[in-house]
Amino acid sequence: MDFSKLAAISKDRSFSIEELTADQLTELQIALAILGYPAGDLDGLYGPKIRNAWAEFAADFPPGDGDVIDSDAVTKLQRLLDERKPTIANDFSTPAGTIEAIRSECLRQGIVLKSQIAYLVATADHETNHTFKPVTEAYWLTDPDAYLRERHPDYYPYYGRGFVQLTWKKNYEKYGRMLGKDLVANPSLALEPEISLFILVHGFKTGLFTGRTISDYVDAQKADFVNARRCINGLDKAEEIAARAVNYLARI
Repeated sequence: MDFSKLAAISKDRSFSIEELTADQLTELQIALAILGYPAGDLDGLYGPKIRNAWAEFAADFPPGDGDVIDSDAVTKLQRLLDERKPTIANDFSTPAGTIEAIRSECLRQGIVLKSQIAYLVATADHETNHTFKPVTEAYWLTDPDAYLRERHPDYYPYYGRGFVQLTWKKNYEKYGRMLGKDLVANPSLALEPEISLFILVHGFKTGLFTGRTISDYVDAQKADFVNARRCINGLDKAEEIAARAVNYLARI
Protein backbone atom coordinates (compact mmCIF):
# COMPACT_ATOMS: atom_id res chain seq x y z
CA MET A 1 0.00 0.00 0.00
CA ASP A 2 1.30 3.48 -0.94
CA PHE A 3 1.18 5.97 1.93
CA SER A 4 2.76 8.81 -0.03
CA LYS A 5 0.32 11.47 1.17
CA LEU A 6 1.15 10.76 4.82
CA ALA A 7 4.86 10.56 4.01
CA ALA A 8 4.65 14.14 2.72
CA ILE A 9 3.84 15.50 6.18
CA SER A 10 6.27 18.30 6.94
CA LYS A 11 9.19 17.66 9.28
CA ASP A 12 8.84 21.23 10.56
CA ARG A 13 5.65 20.89 12.60
CA SER A 14 3.04 18.62 14.08
CA PHE A 15 -0.54 18.44 12.85
CA SER A 16 -3.76 17.59 14.59
CA ILE A 17 -5.57 14.65 12.98
CA GLU A 18 -8.37 17.03 12.08
CA GLU A 19 -5.95 19.15 10.01
CA LEU A 20 -5.06 16.29 7.65
CA THR A 21 -6.34 16.35 4.10
CA ALA A 22 -8.96 13.79 3.10
CA ASP A 23 -6.32 11.78 1.23
CA GLN A 24 -3.96 11.81 4.22
CA LEU A 25 -6.75 10.87 6.58
CA THR A 26 -7.76 7.97 4.33
CA GLU A 27 -4.19 6.68 4.33
CA LEU A 28 -4.06 6.97 8.11
CA GLN A 29 -7.35 5.10 8.47
CA ILE A 30 -6.08 2.34 6.18
CA ALA A 31 -2.75 2.05 8.00
CA LEU A 32 -4.39 1.83 11.41
CA ALA A 33 -6.99 -0.65 10.14
CA ILE A 34 -4.23 -2.91 8.79
CA LEU A 35 -2.59 -2.81 12.22
CA GLY A 36 -5.87 -3.80 13.85
CA TYR A 37 -7.07 -0.48 15.26
CA PRO A 38 -10.80 0.39 14.98
CA ALA A 39 -10.37 3.34 12.61
CA GLY A 40 -13.93 3.26 11.27
CA ASP A 41 -14.84 3.65 7.62
CA LEU A 42 -11.92 4.25 5.27
CA ASP A 43 -13.52 7.38 3.87
CA GLY A 44 -11.15 10.25 4.65
CA LEU A 45 -13.60 11.82 7.10
CA TYR A 46 -12.56 12.97 10.56
CA GLY A 47 -14.53 11.62 13.48
CA PRO A 48 -14.29 10.01 16.92
CA LYS A 49 -13.27 6.57 15.60
CA ILE A 50 -10.14 7.74 13.80
CA ARG A 51 -9.31 10.13 16.66
CA ASN A 52 -9.58 7.33 19.23
CA ALA A 53 -7.73 4.83 17.02
CA TRP A 54 -4.80 7.23 16.67
CA ALA A 55 -4.78 7.84 20.43
CA GLU A 56 -4.64 4.05 20.99
CA PHE A 57 -1.76 3.72 18.56
CA ALA A 58 0.17 6.55 20.24
CA ALA A 59 -0.36 4.93 23.65
CA ASP A 60 0.75 1.51 22.40
CA PHE A 61 3.95 2.81 20.77
CA PRO A 62 5.42 5.61 22.91
CA PRO A 63 6.71 8.17 22.73
CA GLY A 64 3.73 9.56 20.91
CA ASP A 65 0.97 12.10 21.17
CA GLY A 66 -2.60 10.96 20.69
CA ASP A 67 -3.65 14.46 19.71
CA VAL A 68 -1.18 15.16 16.91
CA ILE A 69 0.76 13.48 14.12
CA ASP A 70 4.20 14.38 12.79
CA SER A 71 6.80 12.94 10.44
CA ASP A 72 8.38 10.83 13.21
CA ALA A 73 5.00 9.22 13.96
CA VAL A 74 4.48 8.49 10.26
CA THR A 75 7.93 6.86 10.09
CA LYS A 76 7.03 4.67 13.08
CA LEU A 77 3.71 3.76 11.46
CA GLN A 78 5.43 2.79 8.20
CA ARG A 79 8.01 0.69 10.05
CA LEU A 80 5.29 -1.30 11.78
CA LEU A 81 3.49 -1.83 8.50
CA ASP A 82 6.72 -3.02 6.86
CA GLU A 83 7.22 -5.49 9.70
CA ARG A 84 3.84 -7.02 8.91
CA LYS A 85 4.94 -8.00 5.40
CA PRO A 86 5.80 -11.71 4.99
CA THR A 87 9.52 -12.35 4.80
CA ILE A 88 9.14 -15.68 2.99
CA ALA A 89 6.59 -16.93 0.48
CA ASN A 90 3.78 -19.00 1.92
CA ASP A 91 3.17 -22.49 0.59
CA PHE A 92 -0.53 -23.14 0.05
CA SER A 93 -0.04 -26.33 -1.97
CA THR A 94 -0.81 -28.64 0.96
CA PRO A 95 -2.99 -28.41 4.08
CA ALA A 96 0.16 -28.44 6.21
CA GLY A 97 1.56 -25.51 4.25
CA THR A 98 -1.65 -23.53 4.65
CA ILE A 99 -1.79 -24.26 8.38
CA GLU A 100 1.76 -22.94 8.73
CA ALA A 101 0.78 -19.86 6.70
CA ILE A 102 -2.15 -19.22 9.05
CA ARG A 103 0.13 -19.59 12.07
CA SER A 104 2.68 -17.18 10.63
CA GLU A 105 0.04 -14.61 9.65
CA CYS A 106 -1.50 -14.81 13.12
CA LEU A 107 1.85 -13.99 14.68
CA ARG A 108 2.41 -11.11 12.25
CA GLN A 109 -0.96 -9.62 13.11
CA GLY A 110 -0.53 -10.05 16.85
CA ILE A 111 -2.60 -13.19 17.47
CA VAL A 112 -0.02 -15.13 19.46
CA LEU A 113 -1.81 -17.57 21.75
CA LYS A 114 -1.76 -21.17 20.55
CA SER A 115 -5.41 -21.54 21.52
CA GLN A 116 -6.39 -18.60 19.30
CA ILE A 117 -4.32 -19.87 16.40
CA ALA A 118 -5.86 -23.33 16.79
CA TYR A 119 -9.35 -21.86 16.52
CA LEU A 120 -8.50 -19.94 13.35
CA VAL A 121 -7.05 -23.10 11.80
CA ALA A 122 -10.16 -25.04 12.78
CA THR A 123 -12.35 -22.37 11.20
CA ALA A 124 -10.41 -22.46 7.92
CA ASP A 125 -10.66 -26.26 7.99
CA HIS A 126 -14.44 -26.09 8.35
CA GLU A 127 -15.07 -23.18 5.98
CA THR A 128 -13.10 -24.82 3.16
CA ASN A 129 -14.60 -28.29 3.70
CA HIS A 130 -11.23 -29.57 4.93
CA THR A 131 -9.39 -28.63 1.71
CA PHE A 132 -7.57 -25.60 3.12
CA LYS A 133 -8.15 -23.94 -0.26
CA PRO A 134 -10.12 -20.68 -0.58
CA VAL A 135 -13.63 -21.51 -1.82
CA THR A 136 -16.76 -19.67 -2.88
CA GLU A 137 -20.12 -19.84 -1.19
CA ALA A 138 -22.13 -22.81 -2.56
CA TYR A 139 -18.93 -24.03 -4.24
CA TRP A 140 -20.27 -27.59 -4.38
CA LEU A 141 -22.87 -26.65 -7.00
CA THR A 142 -22.20 -26.94 -10.73
CA ASP A 143 -22.75 -23.18 -11.20
CA PRO A 144 -22.61 -21.43 -7.82
CA ASP A 145 -22.48 -17.98 -9.42
CA ALA A 146 -25.82 -18.48 -11.21
CA TYR A 147 -27.35 -19.95 -8.06
CA LEU A 148 -26.24 -17.04 -5.90
CA ARG A 149 -27.30 -14.46 -8.48
CA GLU A 150 -30.81 -15.86 -8.30
CA ARG A 151 -31.04 -16.69 -4.59
CA HIS A 152 -29.08 -13.81 -3.06
CA PRO A 153 -29.45 -10.70 -5.23
CA ASP A 154 -29.10 -8.61 -2.05
CA TYR A 155 -25.37 -9.24 -1.88
CA TYR A 156 -24.52 -10.68 -5.32
CA PRO A 157 -21.79 -10.59 -6.67
CA TYR A 158 -20.20 -10.00 -3.27
CA TYR A 159 -20.97 -13.44 -1.96
CA GLY A 160 -18.77 -15.51 0.32
CA ARG A 161 -15.23 -16.23 -0.81
CA GLY A 162 -12.01 -17.31 0.85
CA PHE A 163 -10.69 -19.27 3.81
CA VAL A 164 -13.58 -17.63 5.65
CA GLN A 165 -16.53 -16.33 3.70
CA LEU A 166 -16.06 -12.62 2.97
CA THR A 167 -19.52 -11.26 2.07
CA TRP A 168 -21.19 -7.90 1.24
CA LYS A 169 -19.86 -5.08 -0.91
CA LYS A 170 -18.86 -2.87 2.04
CA ASN A 171 -16.50 -5.57 3.29
CA TYR A 172 -14.99 -6.17 -0.15
CA GLU A 173 -14.46 -2.43 -0.44
CA LYS A 174 -12.86 -2.11 2.99
CA TYR A 175 -10.43 -4.99 2.52
CA GLY A 176 -9.69 -3.84 -1.02
CA ARG A 177 -8.58 -0.48 0.35
CA MET A 178 -6.44 -2.10 3.03
CA LEU A 179 -4.74 -4.42 0.56
CA GLY A 180 -4.49 -2.03 -2.38
CA LYS A 181 -6.58 -4.37 -4.53
CA ASP A 182 -9.83 -3.56 -6.33
CA LEU A 183 -11.98 -6.27 -4.78
CA VAL A 184 -15.13 -4.38 -5.75
CA ALA A 185 -14.38 -4.48 -9.47
CA ASN A 186 -12.97 -8.01 -9.23
CA PRO A 187 -14.40 -9.80 -6.18
CA SER A 188 -12.78 -13.08 -7.28
CA LEU A 189 -9.49 -11.65 -6.02
CA ALA A 190 -10.73 -12.59 -2.57
CA LEU A 191 -9.98 -16.19 -3.56
CA GLU A 192 -6.25 -15.49 -3.87
CA PRO A 193 -4.64 -17.31 -0.94
CA GLU A 194 -2.55 -14.39 0.35
CA ILE A 195 -5.54 -12.04 0.26
CA SER A 196 -7.82 -14.59 1.85
CA LEU A 197 -5.22 -15.30 4.53
CA PHE A 198 -5.00 -11.66 5.56
CA ILE A 199 -8.80 -11.38 5.70
CA LEU A 200 -9.17 -14.52 7.81
CA VAL A 201 -6.76 -13.33 10.48
CA HIS A 202 -7.63 -9.64 10.39
CA GLY A 203 -11.36 -10.32 10.64
CA PHE A 204 -10.87 -12.45 13.74
CA LYS A 205 -8.50 -9.92 15.32
CA THR A 206 -10.62 -6.82 14.73
CA GLY A 207 -14.17 -8.18 14.76
CA LEU A 208 -14.87 -6.88 11.27
CA PHE A 209 -17.09 -9.85 10.39
CA THR A 210 -19.64 -9.74 13.23
CA GLY A 211 -18.28 -7.26 15.76
CA ARG A 212 -16.89 -10.12 17.89
CA THR A 213 -13.14 -10.74 18.12
CA ILE A 214 -11.28 -13.94 18.87
CA SER A 215 -10.02 -12.43 22.15
CA ASP A 216 -13.64 -12.02 23.30
CA TYR A 217 -13.79 -15.80 23.68
CA VAL A 218 -10.23 -17.11 23.69
CA ASP A 219 -7.47 -15.54 25.78
CA ALA A 220 -4.89 -16.49 28.40
CA GLN A 221 -7.63 -17.31 30.93
CA LYS A 222 -10.23 -19.08 28.82
CA ALA A 223 -10.75 -21.02 25.60
CA ASP A 224 -14.46 -20.86 24.80
CA PHE A 225 -14.17 -22.56 21.44
CA VAL A 226 -17.94 -23.02 21.13
CA ASN A 227 -18.91 -19.37 21.45
CA ALA A 228 -15.90 -18.25 19.41
CA ARG A 229 -18.00 -19.23 16.40
CA ARG A 230 -19.89 -15.97 17.02
CA CYS A 231 -16.93 -14.21 15.41
CA ILE A 232 -18.06 -15.69 12.07
CA ASN A 233 -21.57 -17.09 11.95
CA GLY A 234 -23.60 -17.28 15.14
CA LEU A 235 -23.39 -20.80 16.54
CA ASP A 236 -23.59 -22.62 13.21
CA LYS A 237 -21.59 -25.87 13.54
CA ALA A 238 -20.08 -24.41 16.71
CA GLU A 239 -19.60 -27.72 18.54
CA GLU A 240 -18.03 -29.38 15.52
CA ILE A 241 -15.54 -26.55 14.98
CA ALA A 242 -14.76 -26.42 18.70
CA ALA A 243 -13.81 -30.10 18.65
CA ARG A 244 -11.49 -29.47 15.71
CA ALA A 245 -9.91 -26.56 17.58
CA VAL A 246 -9.15 -28.82 20.53
CA ASN A 247 -7.45 -31.28 18.18
CA TYR A 248 -5.39 -28.58 16.49
CA LEU A 249 -4.37 -27.08 19.82
CA ALA A 250 -2.76 -30.39 20.76
CA ARG A 251 -0.74 -30.29 17.52
CA ILE A 252 0.33 -26.63 17.19
